[in-house]
Amino acid sequence: MTDDLFTPLELRETTIPNRVTLSPMCQYSCEDRDGLAHDWHLVHLGSRAVGGAGIVMTEAAAVTPDGRITPKDLGIWSEEHADALAPSAEFIAEQGSVPAIQLAHAGRKASKTRPWEGSDPLQPNEGGWEVRAPSEAPWPYEDGNSPPVREMDQEDIEGVIDSFRQSAEHALDAGFEIAEVHAAHGYLLHEFCSPVSNRREDDYGGGFENRTRLAREVTRAVREVWPDGKPVFVRISATDWLPDRESWTTEQSVRLADVLYEAGADLIDVSSGGISPDPQIPHTGAGYQVPYAERVRAESDSKVGVGAVGGISSPTQADELIRNGRADLAILARKHLRDPYFSLKAARDLDEPEAVEPPIQYRRGF
Repeated sequence: MTDDLFTPLELRETTIPNRVTLSPMCQYSCEDRDGLAHDWHLVHLGSRAVGGAGIVMTEAAAVTPDGRITPKDLGIWSEEHADALAPSAEFIAEQGSVPAIQLAHAGRKASKTRPWEGSDPLQPNEGGWEVRAPSEAPWPYEDGNSPPVREMDQEDIEGVIDSFRQSAEHALDAGFEIAEVHAAHGYLLHEFCSPVSNRREDDYGGGFENRTRLAREVTRAVREVWPDGKPVFVRISATDWLPDRESWTTEQSVRLADVLYEAGADLIDVSSGGISPDPQIPHTGAGYQVPYAERVRAESDSKVGVGAVGGISSPTQADELIRNGRADLAILARKHLRDPYFSLKAARDLDEPEAVEPPIQYRRGF
């Protein structure tokens, strides 16, 4: 029998009820600058669980205070942060969805204002902080006003690995079933992988093996503390979209998927870009990133699962990805902002109304 959008997916001992995933999307809404989740996060995530998504994933949750993109990012670096997120994880699970969390460190893209405030760099005297990165190569802001960047030493690297490990433990205490390591979009782990931002000459720079070392070590650290029956995902950027210079490529992503599987990853969430403000993207239409997920799935030597993201916006499009074996998960971002009840509606549009049952309070609407 061919799998479709509403076929459950078994990963380890976790059953995902359908293949629709709420993509992690930063909300930049911790107004007290403490990284603590509150009512906004509960309603944002809970609405998509009520809407029937198989996996509901938080936005990037910083593993350290200086790993935030902005001072108002979500965090998961302490027990207090776990306690703040626990109601969201519990509510998601009560709706029949699988609660997931993305663990992240922003690297050289840290310490800036929110997108609707300009995404401008925040200097330490403006409420920002010292930025740490693989190399002393700051994010290239147009005005050249980049915050100071310090190249990470061995102690810094070991500290980041430990921060991901501890944050995974906090996430587990909060009730999350899936942990996703964020190694995409020009943030810290992607910065180490890409020669665009990694100019090191030690064990974490140079060739593929060294540049991907930190991503492997972080994935392994999360896997060590995450229960055997629960999945670990890793989000990667399949390409830097910079064909005219030495950069991260799809061929390297296929290799990375296999080594991440060996490190304990169960599924690779395939996105792209983010290492440069000037990517050369030929088009950004419907499903424009799906071919990268498909290629990772087809060319990988391992049994790692694959999630596709990028311009997926209709039930038939999402269903086609699964039916044709192009991906194991359809990961929707902006569509879920427009329609929290995408999965409920998709089940009816695809003539599978029994696949996703609305809460009894909402059944008159469906």
